[in-house]
Amino acid sequence: MPESKVPDLLEGALKFGIKPGLERITALMDLLGNPQDSFKSVHIAGTNGKGSVAAFISSIMAADDKKVGVFTSPYLERFSERIRIIDGKAGLDKYIADDSYGEISSSDLEKYSEQVKEAREKMINGGLCDEPTEFELITAVCFLYFAEKKIDVAVLEVGLGGRLDSTNIIKDPMVTVITALGLDHTGVLGNTISEITGEKAGIFKKGSPAVCFDPDLMILPEEMKPDVRATLISKAKEKYVPLSFAGSRKAFDSARFTEDGHMEFIYEGTLYSTVLNGRHQIGNAITAIEAAKRCGVSPEAIKEGIALARWKCRAEILSLKPVIIIDGGHNPQGALSLASVMNEMLNGSLKGKPVRILMGVMADKDVTGILEAYKTSGLNIVSAVTVTPDNPRSEPADVLAQKIKYVYNISEDLAVCQNACDGARLAYERSEEDGMTLLVTGSLYLTGQIRATLKGLTGCTTI
Repeated sequence: MPESKVPDLLEGALKFGIKPGLERITALMDLLGNPQDSFKSVHIAGTNGKGSVAAFISSIMAADDKKVGVFTSPYLERFSERIRIIDGKAGLDKYIADDSYGEISSSDLEKYSEQVKEAREKMINGGLCDEPTEFELITAVCFLYFAEKKIDVAVLEVGLGGRLDSTNIIKDPMVTVITALGLDHTGVLGNTISEITGEKAGIFKKGSPAVCFDPDLMILPEEMKPDVRATLISKAKEKYVPLSFAGSRKAFDSARFTEDGHMEFIYEGTLYSTVLNGRHQIGNAITAIEAAKRCGVSPEAIKEGIALARWKCRAEILSLKPVIIIDGGHNPQGALSLASVMNEMLNGSLKGKPVRILMGVMADKDVTGILEAYKTSGLNIVSAVTVTPDNPRSEPADVLAQKIKYVYNISEDLAVCQNACDGARLAYERSEEDGMTLLVTGSLYLTGQIRATLKGLTGCTTI
C-alpha cells in the first residue's frame, strides 16, 4: 500500500495557507527546469464535480491506452492518492481491482520532495520570492514526478479558483474544462457569480479548446445563469479560445438505474453505463465526453472509460448484501442530492425502505439542516450509529446522537461510539444481521477514515 504520511516538506508550509498568485510557483519551477512543459495536459476547474470529471477523463485516457498522470485533491485515506499514474488499459484494470494502484510510492514521494525542498531553499535564500504554500509545493512534486515517469497526458484538477492557482503554470493544454459553478471561496475569488466564473475561466489558454458544463443545467438561481454564460463567452473571446458547452436534458431524462448498482443514460445515440450514481453525474460524464473528443479519443475508448471510471465516497456502493453506501456529503444541499440518488439507485429498490445511518460530522456543519433534508426527502432513517471522526473540529458523537433523536425520534436503535472504526464495525454487524441498508455519511473526514475498515469487513474491492 502506498505511503499515507504527509511529506516532511509540507509540514512547515501548512501555516502559510492560501496565497493566490503565480510568482512563487513560477520561480520554483524555473529552478526545477520547468518539468511541466514536458507533457500534455487536461486542466479542470469549477466549483462542483471537478473530481468526478477528472475521474471520467483519466479513465477515458487510460482506456485509450495512454499513460495518464492524475493530480487531485483533497485525499481521503492516503496522502499519496493525490498523485497517481494509470498506465494504459492494463493499469486501468489494476486500478479497478485495487484503488491504491498507481499512487506515488513513499520512496518517490521522498525523492521528489527533497528536490523541491532544495529548490525552495534556493528560492528563499536568493530572495526570489516569499515562502511557497503547501499546494504549490505538492504541485511541484507532482510535475517533477510526471515528467520523470514520462506520462502521455496529465489530468490536473485546480486546487482553488483557476487564474491564480499553481496548476495554471501549464502551457498549451489539450483542453481546458469548467465544471458546474457556484458561490464558493467568495473572500478569495469574488462576491458575484460573474467574478467567480472569471477566475475559473482564467485557465483558458490561447488556441486551446475549452469545454464548459452548460450553465442552463447548473444548480444555480435562474438569474445567475446568463451571467455565467456571458462571462465564459467573453473570457473565451479574449484569449481566442474555441468554446463549447456540454450538457443534454434528454440525457438526464434517459437515466435509468440497474439492480447491480449502475446508472445508464443515452447521449447522442450512444448508451453509456457508469457506477458513479446520480443524475448530476450525467452532466459530469458528458463534460468529460466532450473534452475527450477534443483530445482525439475514439468513441470506443470514451464509452469504455465512462464505464470503468471510479470516484470513491460519492454515493459509492461498497456492498450489495447488505447494501452499504458511503458518501462524503456534508451540507443540506448534498443531503438532498444523496437522498434523491438513493431513491433511484438499484432500480429504485431502496426507495422508502428502512435505513441505518452511520454518521460523523464536523461541529461547524449544519447538522440539523442535513437531517431535516434527509427527512424532507423521504429517507426513512430508523437506526443510527454516531461516531466522532478523528479531527479536532469534530462534533462529539453524543451531541450528534441527540440531534438525530430530535429530528427522527430514534431512541431504541441509537448507538454512540467515540471511535469511528469501532462504530463502523458495529453498524456493519447490525446491518449484516438484519439486512438493513447502511448509509455512511456526514463528512469526507469520516468516510476517509473508515472506508478501508468497511471494505475489509465486506471483502469489497470495487462494485
